[in-house]
Amino acid sequence: MRAGAVVVAAGAGRRMQCAENKVFLRIGGTPVLLHSLRVFVAHPAVAHIVVVARAGEEERVRTLAQDLLPAKPLAVVTGGAERQDSVYAGLRALEGCDVVLVHDAARPFVRPQHVDRLLAAVEETGAACLGVPVKDTVKRVDADGTIAATPPRSSLWLAQTPQAFWRTLLLEAHEAARADGVAATDDAALVERLGHPVRMVMGDYDNLKITTPEDVVVAEALLRWREGDDENRTRF
Repeated sequence: MRAGAVVVAAGAGRRMQCAENKVFLRIGGTPVLLHSLRVFVAHPAVAHIVVVARAGEEERVRTLAQDLLPAKPLAVVTGGAERQDSVYAGLRALEGCDVVLVHDAARPFVRPQHVDRLLAAVEETGAACLGVPVKDTVKRVDADGTIAATPPRSSLWLAQTPQAFWRTLLLEAHEAARADGVAATDDAALVERLGHPVRMVMGDYDNLKITTPEDVVVAEALLRWREGDDENRTRF
């Protein structure tokens, strides 16, 4: 089974409140993008990587990524107006792979075992989503702010990336959504539309997505914890 990764680095980052693309922000002195790419670079099952860049940032992304990728094929393509458009662009550029792993570059703490679990699940079901069970009670709220329902917490998970699929399946899902004018916030939802089962795979709570300024502070602390000594770990 030959796998490829589509790493999406083309987001607008409106909630980050800074002019620079958040994937270029540094965590522990290293750009978020490079943290996110390292697992795919090192993983033996990943044969090809496509990074989807924001228009005008392709060369900057290529320069950063090439430092990590001396031995693996790398393509940098231009993203679209929405994440879904960007994934589709990356998917079309991915060649010679049976399985695609789609990952948000703003998640710098993906682990090798996440990739292992996803690939094992894809072999069984063809589609898998990394995630974690919710810790808090979730409320569904009406437009006027009134609580409409409290879904059972035991059945609720937070979706993460990477998500993994047979490449042909995900391509079919994207093309069907484009034809029908359907938008979704993740790729699993597009595959679900086809009626294909998607397996939820256990991730980790520290696989956070850099979205708002405080996430950078949390990410710095998580990096010290993950790379620190036993004394540092016991503080959490």
